[in-house]
Amino acid sequence: MAIIARLFTVIIAYVLACIAASIVLFMSTLTPQWDQFVPQDMPAVAMWLVVGIGAAIIGGTALVPALLLIALTEGFAWRSVVLYGVLGGVLALALTYGIDFAGYVRGPESMLAHAREVIAASGIAGGLVYWACAGRKSGSWKSQ
Repeated sequence: MAIIARLFTVIIAYVLACIAASIVLFMSTLTPQWDQFVPQDMPAVAMWLVVGIGAAIIGGTALVPALLLIALTEGFAWRSVVLYGVLGGVLALALTYGIDFAGYVRGPESMLAHAREVIAASGIAGGLVYWACAGRKSGSWKSQ
């Protein structure tokens, strides 16, 4: 019974992590130009629509690698907040740029450097939200 409850916790935490990652992406990429895209009378509805679509895309793209990481962290009962933040950032960068995500950045003023920072930040936010919801009790089902 503890495993079933843990599975529901993991699913809910994954959905919340995808929403958090989408919010970070939205806030860092669309907010400065938001007035150009949306009429003045419905900014909140459009914002949550964009966040919801972004969360669905993030959730579908990261599902298999995230499940592998979740299985590892649950199996070894890793509970470090730093580990979840780092794994979230690395997973986001690896999914976006492939394994060679270090790449060739010309300088801090480069748009590519900014995009990588934003994507890493969204992955870190997702990892931290997952840790807060499910990761801090990782592997607790084994003791019951």
